[in-house]
Amino acid sequence: MTIHLPPAAVTDRATLADWLRPPHHRWAFQHVRELIPTAAIRRGDGPVMDLPEEPMPLGEHEVRHTSHPDDGGADGVEPLDALLERTHTDGFLVLRRGRRVFEHYAGGMGPASRHLCMSISKSITATAVGRAIAAGALAPGDLVADHVPELRGTSFDGATVRHLLDMRTGTAPLTPEQAATDMQATLWAPMSRPGVRTDLTSYFADLVNDRPHGGDFQYRSMLTCVLGRVAEHATGTRLPELIAREVWGPIGAGHDAEICVDGHRNALADVGVCCTLRDLARFGEAMRRNGEVDGIQAIPREWVADTLLPDPGQRAAFARHGARYLPEEGAFYRNQWWVAESEPSGAVYLALGIHGQLLLVHEPAEVVIAKFSSWPQGWSTLLAQDTVSACVRLAESLAPGS
Repeated sequence: MTIHLPPAAVTDRATLADWLRPPHHRWAFQHVRELIPTAAIRRGDGPVMDLPEEPMPLGEHEVRHTSHPDDGGADGVEPLDALLERTHTDGFLVLRRGRRVFEHYAGGMGPASRHLCMSISKSITATAVGRAIAAGALAPGDLVADHVPELRGTSFDGATVRHLLDMRTGTAPLTPEQAATDMQATLWAPMSRPGVRTDLTSYFADLVNDRPHGGDFQYRSMLTCVLGRVAEHATGTRLPELIAREVWGPIGAGHDAEICVDGHRNALADVGVCCTLRDLARFGEAMRRNGEVDGIQAIPREWVADTLLPDPGQRAAFARHGARYLPEEGAFYRNQWWVAESEPSGAVYLALGIHGQLLLVHEPAEVVIAKFSSWPQGWSTLLAQDTVSACVRLAESLAPGS
C-alpha cells in the first residue's frame, strides 16, 4: 500500500486547525493529501468507462426545489446555474444514458482534480463489501465479532454485518469528548491533548449501546469504519487495496483515488475517499446499469438489487430518525445508500456527504448526477433539501419522453 504523507510544514492555504472551515475548506477539499496522510486507491490498467459528451444547455434550465419547512423554506424555481452557485458547488456532472450532458467546475476544480467525498465514502466502502459477500468471504448474517475477534465482549456482541450495513446496531452517539478525540485519532485535527491514540480501530471497543441491535436506524459514521475492519479481516486485504480491486478497477475509473488513513494506516472508510467528479459519476453509472460495465459484471447484480429491497419493517425503522436527512415517504437506508424511492418502474437513490457531496442514481430517468460542494457548514437541511429535490426534478425532466 502506497502512503502519501503530508509535508512537515502545511500549506499556508489551510492548516489542520482550520481546513474544515470557510474560507479554507474549498481549497482543502481538493488538496487533502497535503494536510492528512492518504493511501492510494489504484485504478489499475483496465479500460476506462467511456462517458461520451453530448452537451445540453442546462445552465439556464429552471429547476424546482422544495426547502424543508422547519428552515422556513418553500417551493422555489431558479436556473440551475443559480442553484449551483447558491449551494457552493465545486463540481457538477449530469449523465444521461451514460453521456455527459452537463459538466460544471468552480473554485479551482477541474476534470482531473480530486475532491473529498466525505460520507459518499460509505457507499463506496459498502460496495467493496458487497463484492466480498458475492465472493463468499462473508455474509450479511455473520456476527461482527466472529470476523473481528477483538470485539468479542464489547458492545458489538450480537451485532451482524447487516446491522452495520444498514446502521441498525444499538451504538450510542459519540459524546463531545469522544468526537473531539476521534478527530485527533483520525489525524483530522491537531493533537491538543497527550496520550491520544492514533489507531482508530482501538476505539471500537470503547463504544457503548443505548438500545438493542436491529432496532431503529441511527446514523453513526463509526459503524462504516467497523464495517471496513470486518471486510479487511474477512478478505485478508487492507481496505484501499480492496476498494481498488473490487470497485475502482472494475467500474473503469479514469484516475486513481485516495483515502485518508490514521497513524496506523487504517483507512477512514466512512469519510476519507477523494476522487475526481467523473469517476464518482462512473461509480453511480455502474450502479444504474445494475453493476454491468462494458459487458462485465463490475458490481454484483444481486448486490444492487439487495440495496433497493428493504427488509420488513426497515422503512418504519428509518422514518423515526432518518426523515431529517431524507423526508420522502417510504424512504429507507440500505447497504450504506439512501433510497428515496424503490418501485418496479425503477429506483431513486443517493449517496450523501456533509458539506454538500451528492451522488444521485435515478433509474426511471436513466440519469446519474454527481455533485461536489463546499457548504460553509457541515450540514444544512435547507441546502440539502433544495439540492436533492432540484436534482431529482432535473433528472425527471431528462427522462425518456419528457
